Amino acid sequence: MQRKLSASNRYTDPQENKLAYETDSTIQEKHSRRIVRGHILFAFGLLLALGLAWLLAKEIILIYVSALFAAVLMPIVNRIMRTHIRGKQPSKAAAIFLIVAGIGLVVGIFLTVGLPPVLHDLNQFSTELPSRIPKVMSRLDQLPIANRLGVDEIAHRAEGALTTTASYLMTSLPNWLSHLFDILSALFLCIYFMLEGDAAYRFALSLVPPTHRSRLGSTLEKADDKISNWLIGQGLLMVILGVSSTIVFAILHVRYFLLLGFLMGLFNIIPIAGGVVTITLAAIVAAFDSWSKVAGVLIFYILYLNVENAYLIPRIMGSSVELSGLTILIALLCGTALAGVTGALVAVPTAALIAVLLEEYAVYKDVTE
Repeated sequence: MQRKLSASNRYTDPQENKLAYETDSTIQEKHSRRIVRGHILFAFGLLLALGLAWLLAKEIILIYVSALFAAVLMPIVNRIMRTHIRGKQPSKAAAIFLIVAGIGLVVGIFLTVGLPPVLHDLNQFSTELPSRIPKVMSRLDQLPIANRLGVDEIAHRAEGALTTTASYLMTSLPNWLSHLFDILSALFLCIYFMLEGDAAYRFALSLVPPTHRSRLGSTLEKADDKISNWLIGQGLLMVILGVSSTIVFAILHVRYFLLLGFLMGLFNIIPIAGGVVTITLAAIVAAFDSWSKVAGVLIFYILYLNVENAYLIPRIMGSSVELSGLTILIALLCGTALAGVTGALVAVPTAALIAVLLEEYAVYKDVTE
C-alpha cells in the first residue's frame, strides 16, 4: 500500500505542468520586454543627449575650457595657501584673487606695451614684403645651386603664402577681439570652478562604482599634476625662447625683431616643427639685409637648442607627461578644426589627459621578473 502511494506521487498532473510552463514563459516574456523597453529608452536618451550636446556645443566647450584651466591653476592656488604671510596663511579666495590679479596684470602689460609694436611690425612686414622679395632673390641667384633648386618658383610661392598669412592675421584680429564676452565668461567660470571644484569633483567620482573609484581618482590626480607641470614648463620654455630671440634679433638689428621674437615663443608649443618654421622665417627676414645676419640667427638657434635639450628640458619638464611632436601637432589640428582658437587652447592639455588615461587603462606594460 505504501509503495502504491509513493509510486502515485511520482506522477504529477499534466494540467499543473502546463500552468507552470505558461507561468515561466510569461515571466521570461515580461523580462525580455522590459529589457527591450530599457534599450529603447536608453537609445532615445542617448539621442536626446547628443542632440542637446550639439545645440549646446559652444557652451559645453566653454565649460570644459574653464574646468581645464581651473584644474591647471589649482596646484598654484594650493601652494599660495600653504605660504605664510606675517604668520597667516591666505584663504582660497585670496589665493585665487592673487592669481587672477597677476594674470590680469601680465595680460594688460602685454596688450598695452607688447602687442602694439608686434602689430606694427606685422603690418609693416606685410606691406614691405613684395618689395623685399626681389632683393632676396638677387642674393639667392648668386649661389651656384640656385638654378637647380628652382629658387624663382619657390620664392614666388613663399611670397604669396607669407603675404596671405600676414594679411589674414591682420584682418582676423577684430574677430578674435569680438569674443571678449566668451573670454570673460570663461574667466568667471574658471574662478567658480576653483572655488567649488572640489565638491563637483567628489560628486563626479560618486557616480563611479566604488570598486573603480579609487583607481580613477588617483589616475585623474596624477593626470592633473602632469598636465599642470607640462603647461607651466612649456609656458616657461616659450617665454625663454621668445625673450631670448627678441634680445638676440635686436642686437643683430634684424628687421621686425619684436614680431619674430613673439612668433618664436608662440610656435615653440610645437616641438621641432614650430621652431623650424619660425627660424626659417627669421632667416628669410635677415636675408633682406645681409648673409652675416642670417648666420647670426642660425648660430643663435643652434646654441639655444643645445642649451634647451641639455639643461632646460630636463629641469623644467622632468616630471611632466611626455608628448611627442606628432601628438601635439595632431592635437592642435583636431582642436582647431573642431573649435577654432578655443579648441587649439585646450588641444594639448586634452591630449595629455588622454595619454595618461591610456597609459593607466589601455597600455599593456611588460612584466619584469
